[in-house]
Amino acid sequence: MAKEKILIIEDEPDIVRMLEYNLKKEGFRVVSAPDGQEGLRQARKQCPDIILLDLMLPEIDGLEVCRALRQERDTAGIPVIMLTAKGRESDKVVGLELGADDYITKPFSLGELIARVKAVLRRSRDKEKQPDIFKAGSLTIDFSKIKVSVGNKRLELTAKEFELLSALIKAKGRVLSRDYLLDNIWGFDNALEIQSRTVDVHIQTLRKKLKQEAKRIVTVKNYGYRFEIEE
Repeated sequence: MAKEKILIIEDEPDIVRMLEYNLKKEGFRVVSAPDGQEGLRQARKQCPDIILLDLMLPEIDGLEVCRALRQERDTAGIPVIMLTAKGRESDKVVGLELGADDYITKPFSLGELIARVKAVLRRSRDKEKQPDIFKAGSLTIDFSKIKVSVGNKRLELTAKEFELLSALIKAKGRVLSRDYLLDNIWGFDNALEIQSRTVDVHIQTLRKKLKQEAKRIVTVKNYGYRFEIEE
């Protein structure tokens, strides 16, 4: 069975060579792109299983690349790990809110990076199969087409918003803690304050987009959220 394909979008040749060598040793297939524009072209052409994306890139920066990936149907579901020298909390929040699955600050250890790559790929493989269509009130979700609508109006959700809504629906009314959501959607196994805020911000924007169906996402104080299927 062929190993997963990794696309590296990075403009520093030494880092690219180091990543290519070590990831190939782990059995991965590797392709690379030296700037954001070429990275988008390769993502569309290669259909990689995961993308390692630098933040500071020529042509188009990493944040814009991530935004573009999440807006296109063919690339919206590709996991993205951001690699960047920017370690400020605000930079991490922006990256995660645009749909990055993980965020590693340079310099990083190869062991940690490879472990995170495998963890993100494992989560991607292990996602439960959803029914094609789910309906609750005026809310309709087509999981096969990654399409959400309220009434006759289609909603534009980010990849993370879609994953968050899907996780809540799959729970069938059970309460999901912030820790659970962080681990299963963002890949964080501990609830730092910044990470908990990320969950709450996504819930807030998701509710705004759901409009009259926002009431279905119920807050359980000091714990997490659940999705109310029945009226």
